[in-house]
Amino acid sequence: MPSFVKKAPPTAPQDIDRVHDTVRRILADIRQNGDAAVRRYAREFDRWEDETFRVDDDTIRKAERQLPKTFKDDFAFCHRQIVEFAKRQLDSISSFDTEVEPGIRLGQKIIPIDAVGCYVPGGKYPLVSSAIMSVGTARAAGVNRIVACSPPRNADGIYPPTLYALHASGADEIYALGGIQAFASLAYGRVGIQAVDLVTGAGNAFVAEAKRQLFGTVGIDLLAGPTEIAIIADDSADPELVATDLLGQAEHGPDSPAWLITTSRSLGEAVLAAVDRQLVTLPTREIAAVSWRDHGEIVVVADDDEAIALSDAYAPEHLEVMTRRNAYYLDRLRNYGSLFLGEESTVAYGDKGVGTNHTLPTAGAARYTGGLWVGKFVKTVTWQQLTPEASRRIAPIMARVCAIEGMQAHKITADVRLERYTDPTTAPSVAV
Repeated sequence: MPSFVKKAPPTAPQDIDRVHDTVRRILADIRQNGDAAVRRYAREFDRWEDETFRVDDDTIRKAERQLPKTFKDDFAFCHRQIVEFAKRQLDSISSFDTEVEPGIRLGQKIIPIDAVGCYVPGGKYPLVSSAIMSVGTARAAGVNRIVACSPPRNADGIYPPTLYALHASGADEIYALGGIQAFASLAYGRVGIQAVDLVTGAGNAFVAEAKRQLFGTVGIDLLAGPTEIAIIADDSADPELVATDLLGQAEHGPDSPAWLITTSRSLGEAVLAAVDRQLVTLPTREIAAVSWRDHGEIVVVADDDEAIALSDAYAPEHLEVMTRRNAYYLDRLRNYGSLFLGEESTVAYGDKGVGTNHTLPTAGAARYTGGLWVGKFVKTVTWQQLTPEASRRIAPIMARVCAIEGMQAHKITADVRLERYTDPTTAPSVAV
């Protein structure tokens, strides 16, 4: 049985009803009252007084001029990495057609979604890299129209590096618009935005709930909660490095879990001591210390297989493995958003631009889904075509299935084809 060097205390239940009701009220208001409601919430939540939300070309050029060349070069590297990986992903899915038996052709087509809305959050940490993860990946997928939204940071609008990133990643339109009102405007078509088909992007609990309630009106990427990290380590790992990576995620917010699963109690104890030492000088210790205190765990397990089983139960968003048997873990782990093998890789690389996407499942969702990828921005659709002979051959089978289900009108559509194609004088010539 696993034992704890540190166990997180029970968490207070969230006021889910308050979040749900607030979002429902705001969405209903924007749906019914349109642009006026969006402007009211923009003033209330973002202190945005400008009547215009779309960012013009002059503002984009100004942001580009004021940013240093080093940032632009770094951004270009990250953009290239992420887009190239997305292209490789797109190459892994393909259209095809096949004759499954004589006269029956079935096929699959990959069609990009027509219009996508990409949201990049602001907040304490403006996640510039999210622009590439969403806009850049959508562009790689071949999306026709990409609308980007990000909250205004002040009266001047969107944080300039974020604005630059959105434009350089390929956004067709950019709006200084945040939170629930941004997602509502993308879904319903408000403040000059033509409604989109899919929305992506992370945010706080209200943003996540807005996406949940808007699903069906538009598609969504996934429902992301507070970010998470789990590390699997054995006694070959460096406890100082393990502690550094745990705190690297804990700085996101006071509700960000950080878990260590180890086969070595001595390593677990050393990591606990290292975390305490590093928190003394960590620049973001006021946040990270609360997150570690309330959500940090160090669990000792008997062996590698028990570590794998426990990690799969956690189903973490980010999973680092620092062991002598990293390949063993790669082969057997099943539930994670993104996996980082060996001490040479770290979550920050994935978050900022090594190439994989950083929009990942949280709160156990890795049990049933992966993260945002190029495949989210395309539709896989199917088609079928039959010869008259094949239609005649399968019509009785389909008719009997329809009858079993009680769907008599369906049965008739098969029966008439059986009759039609049994008489060679009425069977049309169909090229397949």
